[in-house]
Amino acid sequence: MYQLYEWNHAMLAPFRAVADATKAFYENPLNPVSRTSVGRTAAAMAELFERSTRIYAKPEFGLDETFVDGRRVPVADKPVWQRPFARLLHFERDLPRARRADPRILVVAPMSGHYATLLRGTVEAMLPYADVYITDWEDARKVPVSAGAFSLDDYVDYVVEMLRFLGPDTHVVAVCQPAVPVLMAVARMSEWDDPATPASMTLMGGPIDTRVNPTAVNRLAQEKGIDWFRDNVIMKVPFPQPGFMRDVYPGFLQLSGFMSMNLNRHLIAHKDFFWHLVKDDGDGADKHRAFYDEYLAVMDLTAEFYLQTVEEVFIRHSLPKGEILHRGEPVDLKAIRKTALMTVEGENDDISGVGQTQAAHTLCANIPDDMRVHWLQPKVGHYGVFNGSRFRAEICPRIIDFALTHGQAGKAARQRQAERQAAAPARAEAASAKPKAAPAKAKAAPAKAKAAPARAKAAARPVPRRAAKKAAVPSSRSTD
Repeated sequence: MYQLYEWNHAMLAPFRAVADATKAFYENPLNPVSRTSVGRTAAAMAELFERSTRIYAKPEFGLDETFVDGRRVPVADKPVWQRPFARLLHFERDLPRARRADPRILVVAPMSGHYATLLRGTVEAMLPYADVYITDWEDARKVPVSAGAFSLDDYVDYVVEMLRFLGPDTHVVAVCQPAVPVLMAVARMSEWDDPATPASMTLMGGPIDTRVNPTAVNRLAQEKGIDWFRDNVIMKVPFPQPGFMRDVYPGFLQLSGFMSMNLNRHLIAHKDFFWHLVKDDGDGADKHRAFYDEYLAVMDLTAEFYLQTVEEVFIRHSLPKGEILHRGEPVDLKAIRKTALMTVEGENDDISGVGQTQAAHTLCANIPDDMRVHWLQPKVGHYGVFNGSRFRAEICPRIIDFALTHGQAGKAARQRQAERQAAAPARAEAASAKPKAAPAKAKAAPAKAKAAPARAKAAARPVPRRAAKKAAVPSSRSTD
């Protein structure tokens, strides 16, 4: 089937070329027809056909600048760590060295068919307040078979390696699918007492326990069973791709599944796009292009990772049952004690149901209560948990505040506050002891006050005559 998909794309290549030429002809400003509804309709039909039959390439992040402390700051995304199936991108901001450091956040992007650029809005919202890194997963069909396999165990190992590369006081944010491997990685690092164990982890719309409020995606896995997935959706990468003969779950199948869940919405969006073009509504057309250029760009997943995830997370529920293994060893979520936990869910999420991510709080029983936060965002679906206006206004500020609170700077501030609170009774006692000496002085004051009238009375008494005469006779020595 994968080979047929590639052949179909190749067969349509000449027709796409004709569509491109048609669009260019009817949009040419030197062509008088381009300014008529007939010309715009012809150009719209040609563009819609070309976009509907195209294989979309991996998009760019395109985040060249942000605003920090009210001023425009250049941004450059640079790879700082790399393995065959992933690389770590750092969004480096050109900031003064003397400026205080912002919290360091590792955003773990989902490996579920879309590229990490799907989280462009997530990164963009965090950049003014954080030093952001993101996992940039590789398309499995681009990785040669000689590079080896990539399973759920390898995913956990990659997360551990990235956290060790970044060092202590890192905050990890897992969006959707990676909530499970990130939770596993943090548990393993906690078991090993690894100094690079993250200060906090934020799990967003992740399938921690899919038995809670199951969605259509969860029910499909339960109904079909792992053998059905192995027999029907695993295919070999066709020639001439670099990953030729690698077993993968093709991205186009994942995309078909996503689109079928909201097929009417996508059909209406494309119809509206056509009329935007006909009416020469550039803003509406540009918004459609920006969204679908990202949404329709998909990547393949390795078969071993996909099947292991489906079986352990969606069929056997190994994580909430305490049965999941990493490299043959059980993962103990109760070992997590020093990493703060925040969970975020969307009220209308139709992929990870409400309560599935929150279940992490029950499983991580030994995290102190003052290191836990759960946020249910009203009026958003799955995509709105990590993107859009409500994410920027309500979710992102909470994530940044959580990281600031539980980072080393926040812990130091809380410790200083605790010390001040502990010292407060002693200061209060000392302050209350000082006024006790005041009454003695107060008593002395009336005594002086009593002495003053006595002196005044003595001064007012008449002087005896003899004493007055004696005082009037000058001394004989004074005349010499």
